Amino acid sequence: MDIKSTIMPDERSTWDERYRHGILPLTQPNPFLAEAYARFIEPRFPARGLGSEPHTALDLAGGAGRHALWLAQRGWQVTLTDVSSEGLTLARKNAADLSPAIDIVQTDLREFRAGRQYDLVLVFYYLERAIFPELEKSLRPGGILLFKTYVREEGDPSRPVRNPAHLLEPGELLQAFPRLRVLHHREYRSKRFVAELVATAS
Repeated sequence: MDIKSTIMPDERSTWDERYRHGILPLTQPNPFLAEAYARFIEPRFPARGLGSEPHTALDLAGGAGRHALWLAQRGWQVTLTDVSSEGLTLARKNAADLSPAIDIVQTDLREFRAGRQYDLVLVFYYLERAIFPELEKSLRPGGILLFKTYVREEGDPSRPVRNPAHLLEPGELLQAFPRLRVLHHREYRSKRFVAELVATAS
């Protein structure tokens, strides 16, 4: 599970610093993954027996690997990508015996290009609109995209200001992937205003 690297130093250093001294890496998957897996993914991609080729997933901007590990535990072969070497080092440590099922690739995701196709593509709390067409191309016929991130809302002085480029507009995610068929879409407030999408390349 070697880490391959093609990244821009400024982006990497920002996230490496956050992992070293700022954010506490999450270990449990986002509840949206488990819900979508039971409802949409497992019925299309049931568990395969020993000796069969595993289903494949791309975990884009997956950080310390909480979603990649969850899928690997269920028999998936996962490619985990992120800009941060610190985050991916944590992912490698967390993988333990699951390491053969997780391929770690360190890259500047702003330059992401579809090099292969997957049964499942995950994007949690990362937004780079320029790569939306590449995400569509990364899905095999019948494959599923899971996407969840923050949505812009009117200013709240009690909340830190976020870069507008990192926020969806209300309703934007529903229209973001015209080549895909939407299976589920929801915008709601948890701790912050978020949007979630399940779509398929059918």
